[in-house]
Amino acid sequence: MAEAEYYFYLPDDCWERVFKFLNDDGDDYDHNRNLKSISVVSKQFFSISNRLRLSLTVYDPTTPFLHRLFHRFTNLTSLDLSHFHGDLDELLFQISLFPLKLTSLNLSHKPIIIPAVGLRIFSQKITTLTSLTCSKLHSFTSTHLFLIANSFTLLEELDLSHPCFQDHNHNYTSYLHGIEALSLALFKLRKINLSGHSYINDKSIFHLLKNGNLLQDVILLDCFRITKQGVASALSQKQTTFTYLCLPKFITAHIIHSLLSFKGLTYIDLTYSTISDELLTSIAMERLPLKRLDIGFCNGHSYAGMFSLLSKCQSIRHLNLQLTEFLNDSHVVDLSLYLVGLVSVNLSHCPMVTDSSLFALVRKCPSLSEIIMKEIGGNKSIVNYDYLIDFGVYPQLKSLNMSYHLWLDDESIKMFASVFPNLHRLELKTCSKISHQSIVHVLSRCRKISHLNLSSTWLKLRGLNFEVPKLRMLNLSFSNLDDEALYSISNSCCGLLQLLINDCLGCTEKGVKHVLEKCTQLREINLKNCSNVHTNVAASMLFSSPSLRMITPPPHIHFTESERKLLLRRGCIVCSSLNSQREWGWTH
Repeated sequence: MAEAEYYFYLPDDCWERVFKFLNDDGDDYDHNRNLKSISVVSKQFFSISNRLRLSLTVYDPTTPFLHRLFHRFTNLTSLDLSHFHGDLDELLFQISLFPLKLTSLNLSHKPIIIPAVGLRIFSQKITTLTSLTCSKLHSFTSTHLFLIANSFTLLEELDLSHPCFQDHNHNYTSYLHGIEALSLALFKLRKINLSGHSYINDKSIFHLLKNGNLLQDVILLDCFRITKQGVASALSQKQTTFTYLCLPKFITAHIIHSLLSFKGLTYIDLTYSTISDELLTSIAMERLPLKRLDIGFCNGHSYAGMFSLLSKCQSIRHLNLQLTEFLNDSHVVDLSLYLVGLVSVNLSHCPMVTDSSLFALVRKCPSLSEIIMKEIGGNKSIVNYDYLIDFGVYPQLKSLNMSYHLWLDDESIKMFASVFPNLHRLELKTCSKISHQSIVHVLSRCRKISHLNLSSTWLKLRGLNFEVPKLRMLNLSFSNLDDEALYSISNSCCGLLQLLINDCLGCTEKGVKHVLEKCTQLREINLKNCSNVHTNVAASMLFSSPSLRMITPPPHIHFTESERKLLLRRGCIVCSSLNSQREWGWTH
């Protein structure tokens, strides 16, 4: 026995490599899910998995357990406090008492004044922070700019986008001084997002680019006081490598000429701009090492300019061509010959593009893993699927979004399942011609699907009689879902983490209870406007589903204060529909 144990022994560093590999292969909805399972195997595995946990999101119910969590996960580098709604000053003070080496802090979506006292204490104790995100903060003032400049001098990334300003007298002089203070104090800054700071002017961007010797990425959307001349002048002062600049919706040849002097430019975003073929050709002639290009929702150019650019910049991996009105299937076929390294493409709202382009892209682009083609042209498929029988299998495609295709039918869906067997994510929102038979076929063929959006499709999803082990998120809102379908789903999809069935009038408390009993890992359920789910389902949520972390109940179900407190003690939040969507990012 001792000899056998010796041969099966591995040192901790070997197990760490194994566990990292397993965790990297986890699903998109809970990156630490595999570590949770590993941690219960043995004390050794528990200790090793604790060291691998690097990030933590703090909710209101989490705070009583922070002491335990910080002692358990000693290698944490990232904290997300955007979902916490309590006293941030006190929370930051508590966090500062632990010897953490945090590099990232997120304080976004706060309807309160920025916690100045807590941040000062935090910055004095935790001096390793390199990334600070404070987007969509209310009651933002110029003093907060000086606070950040004085407290976090080692920041490399700063996001202060889209604040709600406390000063309404339009006296922005102090804000401009604050931006200058940031540019001088944050000497390691590489990336900054000041979108929505409407006071920013030419002088501000001049200070940012002149003083930011390491600055590479600047995002200044909705900053309407910046002029074309000011941008060009500021760019002329920039002496170091520049990779990305996102500005208000104006582009001139002068600005492009200034940008093209940065030979390391990897990302150009011209979204919503009026551009010309000459401008695109001038970019092409520089042969920049572009990895990402966004020219969606643009006008003023033609296919000739687009071809000139894309045929010469063959290093592009991410391409956004949304609402390019002249683009057609023939163009896509020609362009695909030059985009062999393409990883993701967005052709949504292109009125002359059809599903034919989808098959051309996957055939010519061997690295393509994500295609978004929402609401493309035509009222029916032009592909003869009989001719695609010998098309082949393309396992590289992991994510496909074909939402808002009113002509998409079962034949199309079944062909997708045959050609793209490794799909992880499938979005078919408002594809009203598909039936539950085709979806069952997809789930039987594409065994790695973790995200399935069937919102507003009106189907019921009956007939599942096999296990769907990888499915984590299922959206059937605004569908004809009923209890029979819920029985089928809960028996086959036991690993579900999120279930969105809001506005499904065919569901009752019987079907919901069955889901809660079978899906023992379920973390979030949305029952908004499920008017036939009655009040006694609340007891099931309280006593049968310890895994739940977020509940959006029907409007007629009201949890008592004691029930809410019990759920909070278990780490579960009862929220409104809007809060639920913001928490998980499903506003669309």
